[in-house]
Parts: sequence; C-alpha cells; structure tokens
Amino acid sequence: MEWVWYTVAALGAGIGTGLAGLSAATVMVPILIVLCPSFSGETGVYQATAIALASDILGSAVTARTYAKNGRIDLKRGWVMLLCVLSMCAAGSYVAFLVENVVLGSFTLILTFCIGLRFLISPDTKKTRPAGNAGKLDGKGIAVSVFFGLTIGFGTGFVGTGGGMMMLVVFTAFLGMELKTAVGTSTFIMTFTALIASISHILIHPAIILQKWDVLVLCVAVATTASLVTARFANRVKNRTAGLLTGAVLTVLGAAMLMLNFREELMQIRLVRDMFHCMGVLAGYIIPCVMVLLPIRFLTRVPSFVFRKMLHAVAFTCISLTILASRSWQAVSLTSVLTAVVIYPLLKAFEKEAWYPSLFVEKRPGEIRKSLLMLFFTFAVVIVVSWGIFDQPHLAAAAVMMWGTGDAAAALVGVPFGKHKVRSRFTDGKKSWEGSGAMLAVSFLAGAGILYFVQKAGLPTVLLGAGIGALLGTVTELVSPSEYDTVTVPAVIVAVLLILC
Repeated sequence: MEWVWYTVAALGAGIGTGLAGLSAATVMVPILIVLCPSFSGETGVYQATAIALASDILGSAVTARTYAKNGRIDLKRGWVMLLCVLSMCAAGSYVAFLVENVVLGSFTLILTFCIGLRFLISPDTKKTRPAGNAGKLDGKGIAVSVFFGLTIGFGTGFVGTGGGMMMLVVFTAFLGMELKTAVGTSTFIMTFTALIASISHILIHPAIILQKWDVLVLCVAVATTASLVTARFANRVKNRTAGLLTGAVLTVLGAAMLMLNFREELMQIRLVRDMFHCMGVLAGYIIPCVMVLLPIRFLTRVPSFVFRKMLHAVAFTCISLTILASRSWQAVSLTSVLTAVVIYPLLKAFEKEAWYPSLFVEKRPGEIRKSLLMLFFTFAVVIVVSWGIFDQPHLAAAAVMMWGTGDAAAALVGVPFGKHKVRSRFTDGKKSWEGSGAMLAVSFLAGAGILYFVQKAGLPTVLLGAGIGALLGTVTELVSPSEYDTVTVPAVIVAVLLILC
C-alpha cells in the first residue's frame, strides 16, 4: 500500500509543479510522513524532504524548459531572487539536520490554500503591469527580492517547501508578473534550489540513498512525467483557464494537506472523523463515475438529455450511499452542505469557459450551479428531518432514491417516447403520461427495494409506503413548476414515508 501513496504523492507534486510552480515537498512530505510507516522515526521527515527535493530537480527543470519555449521566463525581474535564494539554500538544509525532524510549516499549507482561492476569484492575470522601468527591477523591486529571496532560500533548505508558493506570491503581487511567467520563472529558480538542497540533504545524511533509493527513483520518475505533461497543457490554454485550474489545484491540495498535516488533532473529534468517512464514501463513488462519464460525453453520441440524467443519477445515488454508510446524521448533512459550498464557486468560476455548457448540458446560464446548490441543500434538509428529527436514516435514503430515480426515468422515457401530454389547468402541458408512468414505476421499485431489503419493513408497509409515496411524488412533479420540483417532490415523499413507514 505504501507504493500507492508514493505514486499519489509524486503525481500530486508533479501536477502542482507543472501547473502552479508548487514545491514538491508541499504535497509529498505530509503524505509520506503521515501515511507511510517507513518514513517514521527520527530522520523520517528529513528523508521525505530529501526525496521531495530530488523529485523537484527534474520536475522543475522540464517545467521551466516548457515555459521558456513559450517565452514565460523573466530573469530581468527574477535574477536578484535567484541569487538570494541560492545563497541561503545550503544553510537551511544544514540547520534542518541539526534540529532533526522538522514539522512541515502550516503557514505554507495555508498559503497554498489562500493562493488557490485567489486565482479562483480572479484567474486572469494577463493585465498585470510590470514593476519598475520597462519590466526591469527598480530599487523597491530589488529590496523586495532581497528580503524574500533570503527568506525563501533558507526556508526551502530548511523544510524543503514553500519556495514555489512564496515566489509565486512575490512575482505576481510585488513584481508584476502574470501567472504563467511567474510559474516559469519560479520553476527555473527551483531547479537550482532543489539541486543544491537535495545534494546537501544527501551529503549530510547518506542513508537516504542507501535505504530509500527505490522510493527516490519512483518519485522522481512520476513527478517529472506529471510536471512535463501538466506544464505543456498549461501553456496551451488561455490565461484565464490556466488561472482557474491553478486555483482549483492549489485550493484542493492546500485543503487536503492541511487536513493531513493536522489529522491527529482533527481525528480526536468524532464529528470530524465521521465527516472524513462520508467524504471518503463520496470520493470513492464519484471519482470512478467521473472517469466513466467523461469518455461517454466526449467519445460517444449519447443524447444530451440522457447524459444530463446520468449526472443527476450520480448525484442522487452518491448521497443515498453516503446516508446508508454514515455513522451520524450530522456528518452526512454537513458533508452535503460542504459539497454544495465547494462546488458552487468552482462551477461559477468555470462558467465562462467554452467547454462548460457542452459538458454539463446547461439549458440557461447559471442553471447547473444553482440546481446543484439547491439539490445538495435539499439533501441536507431531508437528512436532518428524516434522520435527525425522526431517527429514520433508511427513510432518508429511500426518499432520495425515489425522487432521483423517478425524475431520471420521467425524462429518459418522456423525452423520446412521450407522445401523450398531460393536459390540465394544473400542469404546463409539457409532461407526458409515458414519462409520468415511468417515474411512478421506477420510484416505487426504488423505494420498495430500500424499505424491504435495508429497513427490513414488512411487505404491507413496503407496498403501502412505496406505492403512495411514488404516486404522490409523481403527481407533485406533474403540477410543480420545474424550478421548484427539487423541493416539492422530496418534501411530499418524505412526509408520506414518515407517516406510513
């Protein structure tokens, strides 16, 4: 299992380096020392840092070369930083060995998270004006470069991390570089700092080579490959897209590394443990689904309405599975709310991209993010009412599945085969008897299955609860405006199940 974590750590480090100039140690060190027992002990952190620094050498080199080919390295504004960082690297490495284990600074992880949010909020940096005269350093720029260069250099040698993020901040915020140029310049500098710091680490502690040579080779190979691929991709997309992807990667990595770094403290809180469990269930289900859905969308001719309902099915089933696998209603409801809070700004940030409407089959601007926000908040309310108030977790899962599968069936049958429209003063005339019949049948089967096999309810109760719930849910979907059925349909189904089951 450790080899899996070695690969994951190196892959994350390579993506961070190629896309955002992130130091490999920011990702690799927490994973290696927390999840890999072979890196425990007095020199575990020092060895993990050395391997991360060695992985940074080629990773930063191929990244810098890729950005250089695209004219994305600016040494006119970076030469002072380069000299100062190099001068302090070896000193930091030596001090790190004297103090033995060095705990990865939480400041760097918080910085990674905050910089990620910054690029999500404002991803386009192409209008940033250069500092100084004609893009050259003035007195203020030199002073800033000297101060931060000495600090970053020592910090890179000391903990093996933070250099890439700190240089990204200095180059974009103080020296006026746009994002891609800042990444190219910082990775160029990191190539030399990583080389000096890794050699210093290995010379001071040769056991790194003798004991961990196989891990070193794997991490270097994976990180370098990931850096090269990601850097090439970043240089082919627009500045805005690169900024959004940088923000997404840094935000996710920063949050993940913070949680990993403080895992022992967090895991002492039961609610946090339960939420981690819920997030694990969600990730374990959603990630494989995404890997299947993306090829389906772009490599097949599946109709848009079918793909749209496939996305809905993933959303509904992931919450149902999480409910059934969770230990507390507080954890699963908070996880649902947290999912909405995280997804909403990400979708809003990517809405202006050309591929967005085609991927998510958006009917009108803003529809997907608003629908998902309402959907996951409705999930939370269903869970709080059914499980939190009435202590019926299985009814919450049954209601979500009846609602979700029924809605999907109505569209999948109604759109291609719905020839007979339901005409009434209470309906909009767009929904069909065929679609409503499909919703009634599938909703009943989904509810009956959970009530009978999971809740172990008696057959009369199953037939009565699932039957009336499916019938009233279908009627409610017929008469409700499309923008409100996300609330009305689950409310009716939950009420019926709570009364009859």
